[in-house]
Amino acid sequence: MTTIRWGLIGASNIAREHVINAIRQNGGEVLSVMSSDAGRANDYAAANGIPSGTDSLAALLERDDIDAVYISTTNELHRDQALAAAKAGKHILCEKPLALALADAHAMVNAAKAAGVVFATNHHLRNAGAHRAMRAAITEGRIGKPLAARVFHAVYLPPFLQGWRINAPAAGGGVILDIAVHDADTLRFVLGDEPESVQALTQSAGMAEGGLADAVMTTARFRSGLIAQTHDAFTSKYAGTGFEVHGTEGSLIARDVMTQKPIGSVVLRDNNGEHALDFDRGDLYVRALGAFHAATRGEGQPAATGEDGIRSLAFGLAVAEAARTGARVAVETGL
Repeated sequence: MTTIRWGLIGASNIAREHVINAIRQNGGEVLSVMSSDAGRANDYAAANGIPSGTDSLAALLERDDIDAVYISTTNELHRDQALAAAKAGKHILCEKPLALALADAHAMVNAAKAAGVVFATNHHLRNAGAHRAMRAAITEGRIGKPLAARVFHAVYLPPFLQGWRINAPAAGGGVILDIAVHDADTLRFVLGDEPESVQALTQSAGMAEGGLADAVMTTARFRSGLIAQTHDAFTSKYAGTGFEVHGTEGSLIARDVMTQKPIGSVVLRDNNGEHALDFDRGDLYVRALGAFHAATRGEGQPAATGEDGIRSLAFGLAVAEAARTGARVAVETGL
């Protein structure tokens, strides 16, 4: 098995807490980290056992010993960094949202295709055992025809993560592009269905600045006719998270599953009562990086493709437009 050698574009918390370990658990190596601040890059490299740090994207991408990059910078930087990585022939795992405009996301994905490299979106939740168990139950017909879904993804954004997410509109901050896009991808994955239109209300409850929303509620209609509700927030300290799908013959009720950790519970409720579903408790990121590494060897696809990232971005942009106008807005992906 070929070792995949990585460069990190962005000295981020998510890389430190999840992705570096997942790369290593799958036999990969992290050789360098790039940050716009050379001191931060070097400190981050030293703290995480990475051989080198740099403040030059070009220098990282010029290295022949780097096969893939993980992009976890602020959202407005993703497009140019991904285009440069594709031009350099590097496989790409990019954080969501892929970009701030749909055309830019398409350009990123198309550039990777033209270069013959793998492009993936880091939608971690579809790798959770809980969501995979829900998807399987629906596919097996255990709740009949799905009619409605609800996602509760209201959390409290800790101070060390607030920063640009709550005060930098130009960087793509705000709760919609940070959390609502995850809801869209998870709903799509679990339901095997596509959102067609959305209505939304946003809230600025005192955490966010500069006109950014720190909470949003949506209602969406899917291709099958299913209707869904979502609630996302940075401001809810005690809400807990959850995901429900209600069908003609039963309901799936999951709690504490909209998280980076392999925790929570899933219950199937039908005319025979309630039954807890067993599911895999493996690390979400280890699963995602395993699929990515396999894809670079020509074995299947990443857990979430570039097209998945385009679809979740399209949902997020439609939510923002619906909240701004008060209208029901079509989810237009361009795919």
